[in-house]
Amino acid sequence: MIDTGQSEWRSFTFTTICMGFRPRQAYRQPSPIANETENTMSNSDIQQEAQDIHDQLPESVDASLDDIEERLTTLVDDYRVPLAEARRSVVSTYLSDSDVDRDDVSSEDGNEQVDIEEITEAEQWVDITAKVADLWEPRSDSIAQVGLLGDETGTIKFTKWAKSDLEALTEGQVYRLGNVVTDEYQGQYSVKLNRTTTIEALDQDIEVGDDTTDAEGALVDIQSGSGLIKRCPEDDCTRVLQNGRCSEHGEGEGEFDLRIKGVIDNGDTVQEVIFDRDATEQVADITLSQAQEMAMDALDTSVVADEIREVTLGRYYRVQGPELGRYLLVNEFEQLAEMHDPEQLLITARSI
Repeated sequence: MIDTGQSEWRSFTFTTICMGFRPRQAYRQPSPIANETENTMSNSDIQQEAQDIHDQLPESVDASLDDIEERLTTLVDDYRVPLAEARRSVVSTYLSDSDVDRDDVSSEDGNEQVDIEEITEAEQWVDITAKVADLWEPRSDSIAQVGLLGDETGTIKFTKWAKSDLEALTEGQVYRLGNVVTDEYQGQYSVKLNRTTTIEALDQDIEVGDDTTDAEGALVDIQSGSGLIKRCPEDDCTRVLQNGRCSEHGEGEGEFDLRIKGVIDNGDTVQEVIFDRDATEQVADITLSQAQEMAMDALDTSVVADEIREVTLGRYYRVQGPELGRYLLVNEFEQLAEMHDPEQLLITARSI
């Protein structure tokens, strides 16, 4: 006879562990001791940000300048929310009560034409001329196309949403893309095509620059945030949930994923690397479903990272992929024959 009460408790406990226990606690209040100059600068920044938001929101959105500024001030001054995150929160609040999509809120001042290597900031509306270097199979019905755009300076991921109702891009074709919005996740920048994006096919070719690099050495450390993780379930977001919460979309159940954040050391230099789900499944010989079963059995997600350490730590790899901030995103890898002492490598890793 099955003990349904125990099964329900076990399922609840596992979900609680995966999402993280979040005790109730008061919001942090501003320090009673404040620097007058810093406050003045902060207020000036908030006023400018409020004006930018007011100018960019469509007329159909009921938002006064004073109300926008008050919301930003509350988030930044009272709750110590970074200004960029406060901006996203305020815009999302207004748009949630309207029929306007977030990606359709663009600058009215005209966009700058930029090279791909110049995209180093999120939530900017820019124009780019690029070649469709590669198209991938979308993992969601909400995505019409996803792939790589490239110019002479490098490549960048793009996403075109099904709801944008834009014409299909053709692999190998060069386009002038007007009014695309930039995005960023863990140092990796991308662009999103939205309803306001203009697409113009050009009769020219572009030699796409190679922004890939490689590294070789022993995997000396598996960093925190490796193993079984949960990502935001929103279609336009891949952020990892922290204590069950996305920094942009708030609390959510999340979707399971696998990754390795590690350090490769060749004796002279170290390179931080990220293996995505596909690469992690290959290098650690574990599938996402197996990882979930392991965590369920142990009622602890950390067992997955422990298993990955056991399989990969100390082994020698040659990896290749683009550099995204301080990380190299592993697109291809090869395990080499050489093997190092894991215990000695742990000593090395602790000193990094």
